[in-house]
Amino acid sequence: MRKIIHIDMDAFFASVEQRDHPELRGKAIAVGYDGPRGVVSTASYEARKYGVHSAMPISRAKRLCPNLIIVAGNHHHYKEVSQQVHHIFQEYTDLIEPISIDEAFLDVTHNKKNMPLALDIALEIKSRIKKELHLTASAGISYCKFLAKIASDYRKPDGICTIHPDKAIEFIDKLRIENFWGIGKKTAERMHHMGIFTGKDLRKVSKNHLVEVFGKSGYIFYDFARGIDNRPVNTNYIRKSVGCEHTFLEDICIKSTILIELYHTVLELIERLKKNNFEGNTLTLKIKYSDFTQITRSYTQSKVLNSKDTILPIAKKLLQQISYSANHPIRLMGLSVTNNLDYTDITHRLKDDYYELELEFKKWPDEH
Repeated sequence: MRKIIHIDMDAFFASVEQRDHPELRGKAIAVGYDGPRGVVSTASYEARKYGVHSAMPISRAKRLCPNLIIVAGNHHHYKEVSQQVHHIFQEYTDLIEPISIDEAFLDVTHNKKNMPLALDIALEIKSRIKKELHLTASAGISYCKFLAKIASDYRKPDGICTIHPDKAIEFIDKLRIENFWGIGKKTAERMHHMGIFTGKDLRKVSKNHLVEVFGKSGYIFYDFARGIDNRPVNTNYIRKSVGCEHTFLEDICIKSTILIELYHTVLELIERLKKNNFEGNTLTLKIKYSDFTQITRSYTQSKVLNSKDTILPIAKKLLQQISYSANHPIRLMGLSVTNNLDYTDITHRLKDDYYELELEFKKWPDEH
């Protein structure tokens, strides 16, 4: 039986700021861009008591918590601290799969210290993070990544939770469908319309019907409902997409202005493709309107998308499929290039989503 640990740093960015700046300790803080279009990247637990959370507009966060302190992020520093955390991981196992800057899976089935219990390893790692880095982390332990990920969220902050194989189905049965890894708001709403509210409800739906409704993801949902997740802890991550997006200081609806913004977005995308030495053949245009509704349009071709000549004409064609007006202006525009994805790998999708947030963290804050 595999022994998988998922480590998730608690309110990572905010906790680092409170650690490094004693005057912020015990106070409600939010890391993010303090501007008209700013968004909360991470909120301290003191701020969360007021309902402040990540992806919330700064303006709303301030209304909920009048004493909220906004701290500009220092992503380079957070990355350095993340590397220090990973140095601790590496003393226990080489099978480490980062999910984002503040969380990772560890396969400790065969570990460097020959410790028989994954629980003891997780406790020791948590203790060292607290003692050496003065930060807290939560840990989830189980026999697969799906359950380890969920377990780490179960008793945050500074918590630890083990889901034993004998208790897995019982745990899943009571789990709200919104809390399943890989099920977002829209997918949850579709499941609610199907009468699916818990893991037990999900397990009653046939595999064929789930695939019919959700495509290849239906296979994943079918397995997750049964506690099945055979994906290994993958140390060799291959990037699946590269993109960029801009939130405008003011909503736009004039065609010439939109075309200019599209042109600049294409140029930035090309630079990022070169920087990451990335090749893909699917271009996706993302538009978010002033009311926060969002649409995407994609086009796939056989030729690699890596230059202005290959990307700009397709971007313009995708834009022609988008409607906008003075009453329905555009708030955000984004472009990304993607390889042909195997959508059975939710882990890679989550990593790519985080990568885009990482790239946009300071320069282009938005409601991710």
